[in-house]
Amino acid sequence: MTELDKIDWSILRELQKDGRITNVELAQRVGISAPPCLRRVRRLEAMGIIQSYHAHINAVSVGWPFSVFVLIGLDSQKEAVLREFEEQMAQYPEVRECHMVRGGLDFMIRFIARNTEDENRITHLLTSNPHVARVQTLQTIRTSLYRVGVPLEEEGH
Repeated sequence: MTELDKIDWSILRELQKDGRITNVELAQRVGISAPPCLRRVRRLEAMGIIQSYHAHINAVSVGWPFSVFVLIGLDSQKEAVLREFEEQMAQYPEVRECHMVRGGLDFMIRFIARNTEDENRITHLLTSNPHVARVQTLQTIRTSLYRVGVPLEEEGH
């Protein structure tokens, strides 16, 4: 793990809470002046620790009420087949997550859909993949907890 000091951890916590915070406000909150604060943020970005800034949009409010998890088993675990599947999933904008998993199946994906017809169309795209041997869909009924980011504490605390 990368060496981060107390100020770096504070910067990460503040940015994770509010990615739109100004550099001046961020510097005030972490107790340093603006120029070194900006240098630290740029360093954290260059290191790949801060990967992006974005708005978290409520999918239901913009017409995507269905969230579906899919467990997928492939007919082969050859690296070329795994990569081909991952590349195909990246082509579908409705697929929001794609995870290679351990424990019986090969992938867990999450996609969103506008309606049942849309959900069926996307499921058909998955089942028609030549390497897909098994598909189990799990439609979300309710989400009681959804956290973005990660728990941020200084190492060792």
